[in-house]
Amino acid sequence: MDVTGSIALVTGANRGIGRRFVDELLVRGAAKVYATARRPELVEVSDPRVEVLPLDLLDAQSVTDAAASAPDVTLLVNNAGIATRANLLTDDLDTIRLELDTHVFGTLGVIRAFARVLASNGGGAIVNILSALSWFASEYGSSAYSVAKAAEWNMTNGLRLELAGQKTLVQGVHLGSADTDMMAGYDVPKIDPADVARASLDGVQSGAIEVLVDDASRYVKASLAADPAQFYAQSLTN
Repeated sequence: MDVTGSIALVTGANRGIGRRFVDELLVRGAAKVYATARRPELVEVSDPRVEVLPLDLLDAQSVTDAAASAPDVTLLVNNAGIATRANLLTDDLDTIRLELDTHVFGTLGVIRAFARVLASNGGGAIVNILSALSWFASEYGSSAYSVAKAAEWNMTNGLRLELAGQKTLVQGVHLGSADTDMMAGYDVPKIDPADVARASLDGVQSGAIEVLVDDASRYVKASLAADPAQFYAQSLTN
């Protein structure tokens, strides 16, 4: 689909990757961008094409209201998420469920609410911001996040098949680490979050169903064809 002239809705648009999506969509000539957040007062607006809406992935009524307020959407960007840094064995189960409720059921709820909207507007596209952690686990306090992102990845694959009939592109975007507030506590190489938005929208324009933004995501994806013992060798011997 052509991003120019599109009408987009971005979740988690108040900061980080979501905010960069809003900026990049405007640069590429989107006709309108709905910038949504759980706390909409935190969204900064500097362009008349931006309309701010409240949207909380864990509040079904909020999702329903957003879909009703944005009946012209042709491009949905599911960026909103959390990182509890919970471990699977030692942290509270409710915290682990929160990761799944947010990334899987929350994102699915948004897609279900907007699927009819997209269909009525010609199909359009859905972008799900995933992670290289969809494909591996790390010992650095991200086990629950990895589980949620792995589930969201295959949910993305399933939705792609279910929405093909209405001509809706479903794209999964994978990256290692971006320089955002969510990653502030990690001393690892980080890419510019604007690079995520640019790579994803390039992919939307070309019809790409999967976008690997950086070397980290490409390395992890390539490793899946090999013996996992090679990938996890260092972690398992520490």
